[in-house]
Amino acid sequence: MKIYSQSRFSTWSLFLYFVLFTSLLTNCNKETKSSDHTITYWTSNNGGEIAFSDWAVEEWQSTHPNTPIKYQPIPEGQSSEEIILAAVVARTTPDIYSNIWQGTVAFYSEANILVALDTLDGFLEFIQSRCSPATIEEITADNGHIYQLPWKINPIMTIYNERLLSELGYEQFPASYSDFLQAAKNFQSDENNDGYVDQWFGNTSVKLAWYQRLFNFYPLYLAASRGAPLIKDGKANFNNEYAIEAFRFLQTLYKENYFSKQSESAGQDLFVAEQYASKWTGPWEIQYLERFKKDNFTYNFAPMPVPDTHEGPVYTYCDPKSFVIFSTCQNPQAAWEFIKSMVTEEADLQFLKMTNQLPRRQNLSQLPTFVAHFAEFPKMQAFANQVEYVVGGDYSPYLTEVFDIISQEYEACVLYQIKTPEQAIADAEEAVNVLLRAEQS
Repeated sequence: MKIYSQSRFSTWSLFLYFVLFTSLLTNCNKETKSSDHTITYWTSNNGGEIAFSDWAVEEWQSTHPNTPIKYQPIPEGQSSEEIILAAVVARTTPDIYSNIWQGTVAFYSEANILVALDTLDGFLEFIQSRCSPATIEEITADNGHIYQLPWKINPIMTIYNERLLSELGYEQFPASYSDFLQAAKNFQSDENNDGYVDQWFGNTSVKLAWYQRLFNFYPLYLAASRGAPLIKDGKANFNNEYAIEAFRFLQTLYKENYFSKQSESAGQDLFVAEQYASKWTGPWEIQYLERFKKDNFTYNFAPMPVPDTHEGPVYTYCDPKSFVIFSTCQNPQAAWEFIKSMVTEEADLQFLKMTNQLPRRQNLSQLPTFVAHFAEFPKMQAFANQVEYVVGGDYSPYLTEVFDIISQEYEACVLYQIKTPEQAIADAEEAVNVLLRAEQS
């Protein structure tokens, strides 16, 4: 176990708590913002979401002229998380933010800077009609309150080049680890028989930032384990066959040179250039490919690969973002009413059309409002079908630190093969348990 990593995590936790403690001190010496009827709303910097917000605000203002909305994309910065933290300290948080990662909500809610939405009139009835019981359970805090409204998701799936797979004799993408590895072996030998490798069966990020594991290890773990949590009852829950075999599968992909270790540079897409046969990605890829692919380039989507013994549905990570209301809001009920207007079936369809992101609502692929859209854009149907089998992440204020620990072991095992999968996962479990015991004591 890398002991130094624990001190780094503790330092980061202390930093965050210092930020929030400073915020509390600031609150004691600062007047609350003037009470008026204006609601401030921050969205992401995504162009489609900005366009949707224009539409949603205009719709709201046409029927609620006495409750104006002042909205803007989140200010520029290194990351949206840092901007939100800075706003907390400066007491300049918006009333509403629509792009908060589900994994950070627990930290903010425990710091008492979010409104418990279930205390607002009509919220519980609405969320029970919109979200599945599993989703509601996933976002409910340990104290029983709900601090977020799930809004949008981008399920992670396998995209593949249909021509390259067809040339290997596959009509469908290989579903199991062993079939995936066999296809990769066949592809490498067929395409690179001169000894020079300029094509790989796949690619995924080799960067060690914790959030990169959300797009390779974590969806594989969820697929193998049928959506099992990483943390359970205050302890690491992932030292099991699913995590070990996911590490072994990934390790083999790099050990055998089936996956490339190179990072794509700006303006370069090696999947479009047909140097990669597959990769793990989300529905945002569709709009991009339809714009930049060659005329004879065809692609499709498949679930994440699973262990050979897997039975039942294949789960994946859904990259969830939610609405929250900050405790600085002077009229949270009005803020909730505006949010509710942004997540009607009509609004969700408009959002889907403008952004190619999926609303997180149950039975999405069967709702008449959306069936016609998926028929018109069939590539989205695979993601719509996947919506019923997604996980957004454990409800824990330490989730980013847990992924940071896993990422360190990923480097040692998967990328450099200096640890066995069993050792790497055991070391990650030990480090996570040390972290959780330290933070909870």
